[in-house]
Amino acid sequence: MTRWAKFVVSRKWWVLILTVLAVVISGLWGLGVFSKLSQGGYIDPNSEAAQVSSLVNEKFGPQSPDIVAIYTAPEGKTLADIGPEVEQNLAAFRGQVPTLATASYWSVDPNTAKLMTSNDGTKALATISIDWDAGAHFTELDKMTAALTPPGIDTEFAGGTVVGYSFNVHLQQDLVRAEAIALPITLLLLVVVFGTVTAAAVPVFVGMLAVLSALAILRLLTTVTEVSSFSINVASLLGLGLAIDYGLFIVSRFREELASGTEPGAAVRRTVDTAGRTVMFSGLLLVCAFAGMLVFPQAVIRSLGFGAIAAVTGAAVLSLTAVPALLAVLGHRINSLAWRRGTVERGEERARKFWGGVVTKVMRRPATVAVTITAGLLLLAAPLFGASLGEVTYTALPPNDPARTAADTLSTEFPATGEAATVMVRGENGAPPTTAQLSEVGAQVRAVDGVAAARMVAASDDFAILSATYAEGATPGQVVRDVRAIPAPAGVDVLVGGGAALVDDGNDAVTAKLPLMLAIMVGSTLVLLFLAFGSVVLPIKAVAMAGLSMAATFGVLTWIFQDGNGADLLDVTPAPLEATFVVLILAVVFGLSTDYEVFLMSRMVEARANGASTEEAVRFGAERTGRIVTTAAALLIIVTGAFTISGLSIMRFLGVGMILALIIDATVVRMLLVPSLVKLMGEANWWAPAWMRKVHEKVGIGH
Repeated sequence: MTRWAKFVVSRKWWVLILTVLAVVISGLWGLGVFSKLSQGGYIDPNSEAAQVSSLVNEKFGPQSPDIVAIYTAPEGKTLADIGPEVEQNLAAFRGQVPTLATASYWSVDPNTAKLMTSNDGTKALATISIDWDAGAHFTELDKMTAALTPPGIDTEFAGGTVVGYSFNVHLQQDLVRAEAIALPITLLLLVVVFGTVTAAAVPVFVGMLAVLSALAILRLLTTVTEVSSFSINVASLLGLGLAIDYGLFIVSRFREELASGTEPGAAVRRTVDTAGRTVMFSGLLLVCAFAGMLVFPQAVIRSLGFGAIAAVTGAAVLSLTAVPALLAVLGHRINSLAWRRGTVERGEERARKFWGGVVTKVMRRPATVAVTITAGLLLLAAPLFGASLGEVTYTALPPNDPARTAADTLSTEFPATGEAATVMVRGENGAPPTTAQLSEVGAQVRAVDGVAAARMVAASDDFAILSATYAEGATPGQVVRDVRAIPAPAGVDVLVGGGAALVDDGNDAVTAKLPLMLAIMVGSTLVLLFLAFGSVVLPIKAVAMAGLSMAATFGVLTWIFQDGNGADLLDVTPAPLEATFVVLILAVVFGLSTDYEVFLMSRMVEARANGASTEEAVRFGAERTGRIVTTAAALLIIVTGAFTISGLSIMRFLGVGMILALIIDATVVRMLLVPSLVKLMGEANWWAPAWMRKVHEKVGIGH
């Protein structure tokens, strides 16, 4: 870091210009990422349900159409009257857009036609499967649905691809809205905190560059792996928020060095060697936290992990290149454009006095503070014992969204859209199942509580498919488990798939992999914090504090989003927690918790290395970082808070989760609980074996 600091100062203009040019050019290229994002990736490809789905699709083609068109006969006309016009429209569509299959109420046999008619007989369906490999583009779905709308006939569109496209549109709108709201408010808050426009502009400038770099990295990732559309918002959120946080930390340290009388070049070198080293460790900690997401079989979780890692990497690299180069260029001008004379000095003095006073009071009664806060956080965590995992469905869309309205129509007015389990009876050694074997399986499936009916719907060379419709009020997940428990007749295997099975298998995979994810996060964090702090006790305490923050956060999320307390205020439908975003928030909360721990403890360790006592080190660390940590959290709350006004309930879940975690961790845990525990542990905080102290002296913070 020392050599890098010297290099940046000696070549400040080159570093600044080349970094900005590289990010802007790559960011403009990265704007093309939106057309390359995936709408799927939620299933475990190795699961039993995925195996059933794969075999059925291989033998019989796609079973879930991309587009389901719902045609309503105009007043005074019947479905038969509009049939010729709809069929002509479908034929014209097939001539314009490559399709794999189309079917409609007017083109199928009478028995199937009954299933494609609404209960009141005024609506009928057409299903369309698009051939995406033949030149069709997801971004042109609006044009496709327009082409499927005959003049004068009311037409709605549902289907997995239509719902996915609507999600993508809302995510892009959320991204623009979030940044439009967050950036001006962030700049205003930074002006208040720093007291000068110039100092406030530096973190915001780097935050904007971080968003561009995140887009570029995500587009690059789409060339080698599946990247979910949700990753755009996550990467932009983290890239913007962390770049501003890191910029805030580095600019604050630079101004502190200038205030001590250090000339600008030396101040930049000292800043990079101290705050820059802290940012480097912070970035590594966050990368390790998100690396835990890569163990899951679902492509959507892995892609979110890749996107988050890319955002953190971009924010950290920019904070160690563009920020110090810009500070070297600005020098003392970093304090220019003050909104009030003397505001810089007064602001620093007030902040140090306030946080110094807070931790002094905490250390007078450390046991009382520690016990009270821990008990309160455990109480908040209590609802977590009743938490369960669910899935992202069309109900996550806004109530007035056309895709959601059409999906509601489909599920409530059409008999064929009732949920069913797909039961595959597969013969051994490639032999087809016999009639007796199929009859035996069918009888056992019908006897399962929660199955309304079971009938054979398809047969292939070595397997047959039974469709087991769920009874009204049945719990699909339990029905799937009961059907899977049926003893298979000799000579065949019985596999169960379908929508509920795919969801349950995916959630089971998340539950199975969570311990490995946590082991990666905790193990890597302990190692990095040992290296950073040169202590055995401090890293263990940091991980324990992160765990407490996570438990309290998810307890409140469960209480709101699953149990429904206050759900009306957020305009969300109570439902089990969506597994993908549970994993994401888990990684983000853990990463940010240890991130703020590094910010706070780095100054304590630095003071301790300079001969301060434990109490003096705690007070020094709190005085120097109290305002930084709370401001960093406030800035991230602004950035993530913009997602709480999203039309998507899952983005509101993410926004509320981040706000809760930041409030709990940056104030209650970091500035109250941590100082009380450090005080209680006394000299034990700094214990480490000799070999660890030697390593810390070479790479750690404070040396």
